[in-house]
Amino acid sequence: MKTFYFAFLSIFLMTIPGISHAQGCSDAGFCTVNSLKPHNAADSANSHRNELKAGFSFGKADNSISVYGQYLEYNRQINSKFGISAKATSIAQTGNGISVFGLSDIYLNSNYRANKNFTFTLGTKIPLNNGNKADNGNILPMDYQSSLGTFDLIAGVGYQIKKLQLVAALQQPLTQNENQFNAKNYPAGSALADFQSTKDFKRSGDVLLRASYPIKITEKLLLTPGLLNIYHLSKDKFTNSAGFQQEIDGSDGLTINGNVFLDYKLNNTNALQLNVGVPFLVRDTRPDGLTRSFIANLEYSFKF
Repeated sequence: MKTFYFAFLSIFLMTIPGISHAQGCSDAGFCTVNSLKPHNAADSANSHRNELKAGFSFGKADNSISVYGQYLEYNRQINSKFGISAKATSIAQTGNGISVFGLSDIYLNSNYRANKNFTFTLGTKIPLNNGNKADNGNILPMDYQSSLGTFDLIAGVGYQIKKLQLVAALQQPLTQNENQFNAKNYPAGSALADFQSTKDFKRSGDVLLRASYPIKITEKLLLTPGLLNIYHLSKDKFTNSAGFQQEIDGSDGLTINGNVFLDYKLNNTNALQLNVGVPFLVRDTRPDGLTRSFIANLEYSFKF
């Protein structure tokens, strides 16, 4: 009975959109890396070594922007200890009379299972554009960019205590993008005048801590509520109108998100996953454009 109430409360909390605003982790990257997501223990015993995934997400962002994400992913389990994965992403944003679409990033990751409790992940995010997209000749803020435009290092470790799954990870930009958006170039009242300036944007890294707990509902249905904490390590920076580098106050600090994963096994090779997330605590300022008040992701996977 306690399990039932815990599951019910988790679903209720996760499906309330608009509680506040949170970092849109699906865009930043490392929270959706396959080996850093909650997993089904039964998968490790699966005889299929290959897996293809296709996913679609919808999110509500700041400034009345709607965000639609898409991705294709391939995972290969080389042996009982080593695995690799590759994922390509794209995103569309619409709002305030602006509609844009673009390729985002490629993620390449490797994972190593030291034993039944410990796993390690090492990988990278490769941007497919420089984060300086324009619309009708107007440079767009980060909220409308399809990629952060940074080449990132991703490293993580997972630990399992009975059913409880814990993950800690780092995503650190190794390069910066070429965004040149300056809100002061636009007249007051225009669609872009109220966005955060990000000329010569310098983005800090993030640390992730995730705790999740899978609950088997039936032989085919698995519910996994979780808590996702992301700490932005320092204040982001931009070049102001005077030509000086300026810190963006409130851009560092903690974001806490709640997630629920619902996995449905169609058969031994096909499955569906619904992932819903909302924020509980946020940073004061999110100049990278990753704010989400609600995000939902539907994924189809095929093992072979």
